[in-house]
Amino acid sequence: MKPKFSIMMSAIVLTLSVIIPTNAFATNSQPKAINEKLGVPIVVYGANLSDLERTTVKEALRVNEEPEVDEITVSGEDLVKYISNSNSSARMYSSAKITRQEEGKGLVISIVTPENITEVTSEMYANAMLTAGIEDASVEVAAPKPVTGHSALVGIYKAYEVKTGETLDTERTDVANDELSVATQIAENANISDEQIAALLTGIKQDIAELNPATREEVAQIVEDQLSKLQIELSEQDRQLLIDLMDRISKLDIDFTKLSDQLSDLTTTIEEKFNNVIHDEGFWNGVKNFFNNLINTISTWFK
Repeated sequence: MKPKFSIMMSAIVLTLSVIIPTNAFATNSQPKAINEKLGVPIVVYGANLSDLERTTVKEALRVNEEPEVDEITVSGEDLVKYISNSNSSARMYSSAKITRQEEGKGLVISIVTPENITEVTSEMYANAMLTAGIEDASVEVAAPKPVTGHSALVGIYKAYEVKTGETLDTERTDVANDELSVATQIAENANISDEQIAALLTGIKQDIAELNPATREEVAQIVEDQLSKLQIELSEQDRQLLIDLMDRISKLDIDFTKLSDQLSDLTTTIEEKFNNVIHDEGFWNGVKNFFNNLINTISTWFK
């Protein structure tokens, strides 16, 4: 799907990743402290990793840099729990490290082995996680060999429940999985960039939150408007897939008031990514104005 360049979208080059400057001459660096309020990171391993692959994943996720971690495994049985009509015998390889953050910090998604996550991007993970009800977390995803990356999302669900003690709404996790599938399919079929599909999904959700559509026809109009704004052409089949997905999302019990800031952060990240990779000035100005309008709208929602 992706022109392996990298991100979310190889992202993942977007990552939504943070590079922390280090002092090359530091001799007495302080070890990481254990967060006694939010808990230690959880590392989720795909159940089908060999011992060698598990070691490779641990190195990629820098598990040895953490003072303590909780480690769990995600299997096909977990897949069935969170995603309807899934295969309990599915092989699971993609893995993740999840660190809970303070409320309001948002989602930071980093794919640390972009060459091995072939379909799912950082933005796709972030959008699906918000749909599923997960927020305020730092997530790193890794795989020891090329895989699509879908099992990492199931691992994130399991880790989130273990970490918070909360139970995710399985209807939302099921829709989030469909969102991931539709996003990857549309990006491939329409030959559009990861950043474009991320902008499309996020923009549609923002409009659903603002306009609160009551019918499928109203959802369809929102989808059409966003496709037009982002100059994306879809086949009729993909268009209907997207409308069906967004109609399901509009009917979920989602508190968009609570998610508005995190969705806004995601649109800002995608905008920055667009600015780096799209060189058509007219196209970029249209997208930039679109996101500016979204952010202005969000700021006035609940005044």
